[in-house]
Amino acid sequence: MARHLAPSSSGSLRRLLASRHYPPASPAPPPRPLLLPKTLSPAAAAAMQLPRRGRRGVVAASAAAPAPSSPETGVAAGAAWGKVSAVLFDMDGVLCNSEEPSRQAGVDVFAEMGVEVTVDDFVPFMGTGEANFLGGVARVKGVKDFDPESAKKRFFEIYLDKYAKPNSGIGFPGALDLIMECKNAGLKVAVASSADRIKVDANLAAAGLPVSLFDAIVSADAFENLKPAPDIFLAASKNLGVDTNECIVIEDALAGVQAAKAAEMRCIAVTTTLEEDALQQGSPSLIRKNIGDISINDILYGGSNAHRNEWAESTENSSSLGNASPESLNGATDSGYSDAENSPRSKNERLLGSRREILRYGSLGIAVSCIFVTIRNWKAMQFASPKGLLNFFMGGDSSIFGYTEGESLSSRVQQIKKYLADFESGGSATYVPEFPRKLDWLNTAPLQFGRDLKGRVVLLDFWTYCCINCMHVLPDLEFIEKKYKDKPGMLKLLTEAPAHMDAKSTLGGIFTHMLFDNVQFTVVGVHSAKFDNEKDLEAIRNAVLRYNITHPVVNDGDMYLWRELGVNSWPTFVLIGPNGKVLAQISGEGHKKDLDEVVGAALEFYEEKKLLQNDPLPLALEKDKDSRLLTSPLKFPGKLAIDLQNNRLFISDSNHNRIVVTNLEGQFICQVGNSEEGLVDGPFDAALFNRPQGLAYNSKKNILYVADTENHALREINFVNETVRTLAGTGTKGSDYKGGGQGTNQVLNSPWDVCYDPSEETLYIAMAGQHQIWKHNVRDGVTKVFSGDGYERNLNGSSATRTSFAQPSGISLAPELQELFVADSESSSIRAVNLKTGGSRLLAGGDPVFPENLFRFGDYDGTGSDVLLQHPLGVVYASDKQIYIADSYNHKVKRLDPVTRKVTTVAGTGRAGYKDGPGLSSQFSEPAGLVEVGDGRLLVADTNNNTIRYITLSDKGAEVKTLDLIGVQPPSPKPKTLKRLRRRLSIDTDVINVDGGSSKEGFLSLAIAVPDGYHFSKEARSKFDVETEPANAIEIEPTNGFLNSEGLASLKFKRMSPSSSMGRINCKIYYCKEDEVCLYQSVAFDVKFREEAENIPAQITLSYSVVPRENSGSAQLMAAGKNAKV
Repeated sequence: MARHLAPSSSGSLRRLLASRHYPPASPAPPPRPLLLPKTLSPAAAAAMQLPRRGRRGVVAASAAAPAPSSPETGVAAGAAWGKVSAVLFDMDGVLCNSEEPSRQAGVDVFAEMGVEVTVDDFVPFMGTGEANFLGGVARVKGVKDFDPESAKKRFFEIYLDKYAKPNSGIGFPGALDLIMECKNAGLKVAVASSADRIKVDANLAAAGLPVSLFDAIVSADAFENLKPAPDIFLAASKNLGVDTNECIVIEDALAGVQAAKAAEMRCIAVTTTLEEDALQQGSPSLIRKNIGDISINDILYGGSNAHRNEWAESTENSSSLGNASPESLNGATDSGYSDAENSPRSKNERLLGSRREILRYGSLGIAVSCIFVTIRNWKAMQFASPKGLLNFFMGGDSSIFGYTEGESLSSRVQQIKKYLADFESGGSATYVPEFPRKLDWLNTAPLQFGRDLKGRVVLLDFWTYCCINCMHVLPDLEFIEKKYKDKPGMLKLLTEAPAHMDAKSTLGGIFTHMLFDNVQFTVVGVHSAKFDNEKDLEAIRNAVLRYNITHPVVNDGDMYLWRELGVNSWPTFVLIGPNGKVLAQISGEGHKKDLDEVVGAALEFYEEKKLLQNDPLPLALEKDKDSRLLTSPLKFPGKLAIDLQNNRLFISDSNHNRIVVTNLEGQFICQVGNSEEGLVDGPFDAALFNRPQGLAYNSKKNILYVADTENHALREINFVNETVRTLAGTGTKGSDYKGGGQGTNQVLNSPWDVCYDPSEETLYIAMAGQHQIWKHNVRDGVTKVFSGDGYERNLNGSSATRTSFAQPSGISLAPELQELFVADSESSSIRAVNLKTGGSRLLAGGDPVFPENLFRFGDYDGTGSDVLLQHPLGVVYASDKQIYIADSYNHKVKRLDPVTRKVTTVAGTGRAGYKDGPGLSSQFSEPAGLVEVGDGRLLVADTNNNTIRYITLSDKGAEVKTLDLIGVQPPSPKPKTLKRLRRRLSIDTDVINVDGGSSKEGFLSLAIAVPDGYHFSKEARSKFDVETEPANAIEIEPTNGFLNSEGLASLKFKRMSPSSSMGRINCKIYYCKEDEVCLYQSVAFDVKFREEAENIPAQITLSYSVVPRENSGSAQLMAAGKNAKV
């Protein structure tokens, strides 16, 4: 859950983005930071607050709350609230943030009729069904001959095509959390909406909420009377088999609240559409801001007030006994023993005595529990800090940053800038602590806030490289870094150029400054290690190389900044202003939009205040220092598979984005994939992967299955027809925790390993990204969850839904045992999963007492739960009935007997290195995958050594050697062939001739400007492509791309021939005026290069200012200049 350190003027903590705690489309059961046994008190719970990762956490309910009953009997609560057995969710405005898109689609419908309406015109008719929704506005506007059915049909066409794309993220944060909590409490859940079923299905798909989550869906199609009539709610109650007085309705519209009252159901209203005063007209039971603010306690008990009132009443009664008169108490003592037993004084004394006993023994129990929890979770406790606990427990629910639905980006930015202005003038702020000078840095020389980062907006990314959630946010950071690297932008800088500078020198100087300084916004990765191995600088360096991280990274192994800033989960982002003040803090993945808006607003605000500086940073990227990776045949290989019949070894050459095939002696056979990142099916040389990991071979069909991890896809390599095909996944991270989709309709989330069961034609998938085991049916193409509830923990249960995993990263099949063996990396344990029930049992490692404790790791051979492992990534069940483990962060290979559960080390010393020889003196570096070859040999993917090792097992011990890869070459860059120059341009294209000079190489910098009051279209992005003449005389990269939001792009050219040549940069510019149709302009820059004579790199600027067509028949050239720089 996001926590923010920036205090308001009143000194209270504020949340930056109150309604955005995790990805809106993420239907994940919330990974809970702390779920304790019932015997633990809140004090013990506080003592055991563990660092968390991923999405929003949920704090366990108070022990004082009544426990929910079984699903069969519903939940019995106090008389004040009554029994609750079902929850009926309205859709628009409750589950889905679809009210504004619906109103916008309505505006579009009337616009086609030539009728001008606004989104506000639809507000009175929200929640009444599409026919009334459109018809009501038509009546108000006096539209004649209005056909509601025709309008409704067109409305759905526009809405589904334009506003309700699948998994487009319109779900309200907290919606799935509450649904899952209701189901876990034994409540039935249903959707009861006045929308037609077609819209219900589309919205749920767009919100990432599977239909299968709900016990019933009731829509408007079959009803004549819609809300405020109670018919829909009554039908939902009947479908669920639950009495109306046991149903809770959650609504946002007044009509819905009135319908709930008419159905005699309790209603919780949310203010996402209407203000509280308007909703009060329907007399709802409770009012909350949005569904994220509704707790399970609100539903089961009507909020916490009822419990406090009951407690107060009980206390008041007992106090009245204490206040009884002496006469009344003394008069009761002469009645004999029996009367004395029942006297008020006797009862009061027994009550007081029992309370003393409860306090005495309860306090002792709490103290013992705290001590036990602290000792058991000692490593986790090292991550705790007073500030972290304060941030966790004291985060406020209100903030001026609270998001208003329908709010435009510009008003959002202005809102943030206003907050920054108030914040800066408030006089109360937290300053970021300075980096300790002893810390090691990567990608840069050591940095200091007061020296190197002063005058910059800095985003601190607290991460640890084992964390899957930290991997998921790297593309978001890359996007933001690229977007804001040139802020405040060329055009703004141009307006501030000295008057004596001409356009040519000004533009050239500015672009040189932008290209080579790039310093007003900086991301700094603060590596805060979870595992002991992750504190090693070389290990972090390998992670930086593996994930292609190009921003500065500091190794804060002692967690100094973590504690000082009160961080309590990975990943966490802390935004620092140019004056060193902490502006905001937010945790978890899925905050790309949040970070984008806040960084952009901060840069604008501090640029206006003249607080930004432009001094260069001393960057020195690790990837530019490591020549071994340029020549290594493999680059961080992940997993292995074999084909014994045909003597083949398959290697997932993960960071080369390819699958390498050799024979078992290492002789190269072929490769699949061409080293570029992407998700492309087709022939071997055209197919693209993105950091593939797990492999499994189907010998019957000669097919290799691939867990294409960062494509979030399952792929199939067919060696018969030499093609690649996608079986499941779309290329983007999914958030479906149940599955059941067919083919590529089913989204996945970081599949890390696979194994194949030929008897069932089923693939089992270790879905690391959402902590589950999935299965794919090869026959019908259906992919769905097999085991695990999606919570990140080490929980073993008798069924699939009572089992939880923590980033499972290795998987192997034991067909005769009817079990899967799983390397559960984040819990540092090996688990066995029953193929019939989906339940699991612990074999070795992990914490058998506290499932949420993911910090029990180390290096200790023993039996069962006494064993200590450290982030194992690979596991294989061998023909000798033993399990072999790649104990990755211990740099070892270990053997586990599944019967006795005894673990022994086979190879490795426990220290990272590269050494062949006897097993116990050999060295590995984070081995991740292994496979049995037969005849007592194991092959191991030695990831950080970029090699394949083999281990020969014998009675005398193990022997480790390196497999020589013969003929395996690092991939060479695929030649990019530029298009030959087209001779004819469209008649509406403006052609600008530019002198390219005679330099051998340099940069072409595009700068397109639109007039005041216009902006570049967000839907149709302005783009460019490159042509050359002659085709091979000059290289210009990239060959195509998009302009950024400021109309800027940079290209690099290199002359391949000294003869004259020409490069044409074709630009298609899409620009819009607020509330008006967008316009298009085509521009071509013909850059003519003279015969080569200079070795000085050139800086050529291609600038163009668009004049709208209604004002001028052509656009106006602003400037085109060239500035050479040595």
